[in-house]
Amino acid sequence: MTTVVLGGRREQAHSPEASRGGTRTRVDQVTRALPVSAPGWRSWLIWGVGVTAYMLAITNRASLSAVGVDAADRFNADAATLSLFAVVQLAVYGGMQIPIGVLLDRYGSRPIMAIGMLLMAVGQFVMAVSPSIGVALIARMLLGAGDAAIFPAVLRLVATWFPAQRGPLMVQLTGLVGQCGQLLALIPLAALLHATSWSIAFGSIAGLGVLFAILTWAVIRNHPPEQKADVSVNTDTGAIRVVTSAIDTGTGIRAAWAHPGTRLAFWSHFTTPFAGTAFLLLWGMPFLTAGEGLSNAAAASLLSLNVIVAMALGPLIGELSRRIPLRRSRALVIPSVAVQVVAWLAVILWPGPAPTWLLVALVVALAAGGPASMIAFDHARTHNPAHRLSTATGLTNSGGFLAALIAIFLIGLTLDLQGAGTPDTYSLEAFRWAFATQLPLWALGVTFISIERKRTRIRMGLDPERPRR
Repeated sequence: MTTVVLGGRREQAHSPEASRGGTRTRVDQVTRALPVSAPGWRSWLIWGVGVTAYMLAITNRASLSAVGVDAADRFNADAATLSLFAVVQLAVYGGMQIPIGVLLDRYGSRPIMAIGMLLMAVGQFVMAVSPSIGVALIARMLLGAGDAAIFPAVLRLVATWFPAQRGPLMVQLTGLVGQCGQLLALIPLAALLHATSWSIAFGSIAGLGVLFAILTWAVIRNHPPEQKADVSVNTDTGAIRVVTSAIDTGTGIRAAWAHPGTRLAFWSHFTTPFAGTAFLLLWGMPFLTAGEGLSNAAAASLLSLNVIVAMALGPLIGELSRRIPLRRSRALVIPSVAVQVVAWLAVILWPGPAPTWLLVALVVALAAGGPASMIAFDHARTHNPAHRLSTATGLTNSGGFLAALIAIFLIGLTLDLQGAGTPDTYSLEAFRWAFATQLPLWALGVTFISIERKRTRIRMGLDPERPRR
């Protein structure tokens, strides 16, 4: 049973966990209701610093996207080894999501974000001076660990500094602004590297990481000063709930995963963004230049178009998600997957190099996956109580990066198996077979989205339960 405050009076509400004899919901009693009002300037300042830090985190994450060929030459790496840079980074990122969620629930966003920025700064500094592949892999692991802290921490700031009804829009805005980090990696970073040196380019990003570690610590606060804990406020009812996960981490994770809505969130995030992530994070530039024969400038323009389209689609998909909460899987998530599959099949099956219009269609289709993946966090928030917010978010976020690391590794491995593992041996035909390895991942994801959507609707009482045979 949980204690909430409604309009200044306490009422008792039965939680699903309490009724099932599971984890006891830990919601501190709040002695008075906070006034329901629009977020003030301080809320926007804290979110602004947080989302700018997230933008820098994406720049760090995508820092090999425009310089993949340079990295292959610097470390004398074949395709599988080049994939390993991204795979290790994403594996650490995904593996850290649940621990980060628990740490956020215990310590709040401020210290976790500052530590995350410092870890990324150290990782980029090590990358700048790395003499070998082994040391560079350690650098990417540090980068993944630091990156893992930022996005969940910003989502927590949204939950504690903004009314709950603004959640879907603020999540989309966070994703939209964060995508600017891709542009920083694609254009200024690549230009800086080619104008100076590898060490100066990556050392400069490390310096920005230190700066933002200081800035996040100085500006960000876990919750408004009038509150004694991280809480979320429902502006429709005035209900105030403490945002904190169960002390028993295993129980909290099991409880979150037991709900089909969390599994729907996981598979939605698994299925929608991985192709775009693999394309932007590592393999898009080599494919467009060495495979399709485009210049570096033309390829960078296409990758930039992907980011711009994703930013434009974010608010639209966020608003549609808010308007059709019971149909968003079929109306938004699965169609976004379908357009990616169709676009990739068209490019793969096209005889010879694809025309420019088809490559534009491909990057636009891949752009739909990013905003659609944010719907997964709406699922996680909708189907989990406030005390499991960060745990459910961590589970959800790990899905997309698990799929991305599998896709990136399979693409690199398939190139190597065809004898096309280095920049000198890349070929269009080899890239076509390599990118075809994404099809089974889409099939797996769509299958489980359909299954968990049905189970979620049954759990919500929207569909009748299937009779047992």
